[in-house]
Amino acid sequence: MKKRILVVDIGGTFVKLLMSKRVEREFSSGSRMTPKQFLAGFKDTARGWKFDVASIGFPAPVRNGRILRNPKHLGKDWVHFNFRRALGIPVRIVNDAAMQALGSYLGGGRMLFLGLGTGLGSALVWGRNLMSLELGDLPYPNGNIIENHLGIPGLTKLGKRKWKREVLYAVGQLKRAFIADYVVLGGGLVHRFDRLPKGIVRGQNENAFLGGIRLWERKRNSRELKWYLL
Repeated sequence: MKKRILVVDIGGTFVKLLMSKRVEREFSSGSRMTPKQFLAGFKDTARGWKFDVASIGFPAPVRNGRILRNPKHLGKDWVHFNFRRALGIPVRIVNDAAMQALGSYLGGGRMLFLGLGTGLGSALVWGRNLMSLELGDLPYPNGNIIENHLGIPGLTKLGKRKWKREVLYAVGQLKRAFIADYVVLGGGLVHRFDRLPKGIVRGQNENAFLGGIRLWERKRNSRELKWYLL
């Protein structure tokens, strides 16, 4: 019997629940949302849906299904929160940018995903490997970090024209640094670009759903999961 997969994309503004590309519900999150508030919103929003497992994209470093530190744009008490126990079903949890990266992967070599939004989401995909990254914390001049220049704060500070130049320069440098065959540029700010240079592909927020589905894919004729989460 095929699993019914619920995809949960937790962001700094909204939590999105997806049962298909067309069936989506959401509720507000915000800088004070704790696990307790998440559960209340989740149970209310998912009422009436039937699902067997869940894929969760979370906006903080995640390793081996564990949240390593509290997110920058949500409340506290997330580090020891057990999604599986709270939801009562099997759960696979990854960084939110990694989930969107997995859904954006076109094959054909090494892909670097960069998500422009509140911060800078990042992940690397190649072969059957998915590696979550934290490039937003890379140092930038004058004691800043890179996500403050490429995300919403940078757009506000620099203005659209200068910000776009800054983004394309940084993306080119990161593409070379990771020896990526191509870059998928996603997140809420990618629509600010009418055109993108060769080697940079426009991402779609809907790819998070496909990434959540892929987290449960298994190798053909095997019980082994298809994707290695590094």
